[in-house]
Amino acid sequence: MNKMVFKNNIIFIIIIVLAIFLVTKFLKYRVIKKLNFIDFKEVKLNKEYNLKAVIKTDKGDIELKLFPNIAPITVTNFVNLATKGYYNGLKFHRVIADFMIQGGDPTGTGAGGPGYNFRDEFVEGIEFNKSGILAMANAGPNTNGSQFFITHVPTEWLNYKHTIFGEVLNEDTQKIVDSISQGDIMNEVIISGDLDEFLKDMEDVVEQFNSAMSK
Repeated sequence: MNKMVFKNNIIFIIIIVLAIFLVTKFLKYRVIKKLNFIDFKEVKLNKEYNLKAVIKTDKGDIELKLFPNIAPITVTNFVNLATKGYYNGLKFHRVIADFMIQGGDPTGTGAGGPGYNFRDEFVEGIEFNKSGILAMANAGPNTNGSQFFITHVPTEWLNYKHTIFGEVLNEDTQKIVDSISQGDIMNEVIISGDLDEFLKDMEDVVEQFNSAMSK
């Protein structure tokens, strides 16, 4: 009789644990689904804005060339957040040797972001075929937010799964990227180039991002 009670108790505990796990997963899914998805129309740009970003760290400056003609929505998002100081003081919360460094999460957990998602931007031939690629981290298709990563090596298996929107400027910058450790801080992100003209041309997109952040 005692063995039967013990067995029933074990089964009951297992059921409770499974129920808690499923509820937790459901709640996590619900939180993700509640993020404001911004469904932008396709944007085509034909100007050379010469946009560059500098991520200042204690290891040195990570200098990046941005691709507004390849990924205009994504570059607008990054530039808009950077000019607001969103990235200043955030850490590289995920660093995997011989793969990439990842940052841009205000919570530092890998689950944070600006409160909205937007779609991917893929262009045929723009691929992870070399080191130093700047791209968006995501949780699946069309879940871009504020998190981004920079690669250590070519990573072709990521092709057309993560939006590429820039690259390192030179080998010296790549060496700094390769020296970054998990927990290192982005002291400041500075944008240069024809910034005012770019933001003016992308004014409607900027307004939608800002509106989504304020909700």
